[in-house]
Amino acid sequence: VQLVESGGGLVQPGGSLRLSCAASGTIFDITLMEWYRQAPGKEREFVASVTSAFRTFYGDSVQGRFTISRDNAKNTVYLQMNNLKPEDTAVYYCRFNVRNIGTLDTMYWGQGTQVTVSS
Repeated sequence: VQLVESGGGLVQPGGSLRLSCAASGTIFDITLMEWYRQAPGKEREFVASVTSAFRTFYGDSVQGRFTISRDNAKNTVYLQMNNLKPEDTAVYYCRFNVRNIGTLDTMYWGQGTQVTVSS
């Protein structure tokens, strides 16, 4: 299973970006899709998650500004980021919990995409 992220870039404060993360390979189900981020010199931080039942959860720092969604037909998760702040600058990673028949659930990470918020 491979995860490929896209949508990062440079944006001014108050702007918006939409990240995508698509999985490919042998997949029966993706029970959990998540976004994390890591800023320079800081630990990786939970951003948002969405379950297979479409329940969503958000980190305190992004609540009300970011929206996570998923498209099961495309094995893809999205992160709509609005009202971006300089402190949102980080490398953003997706992580999927993949279920296949006859095997244990396995977590996979994307390669990361840079988001820079600066004027």
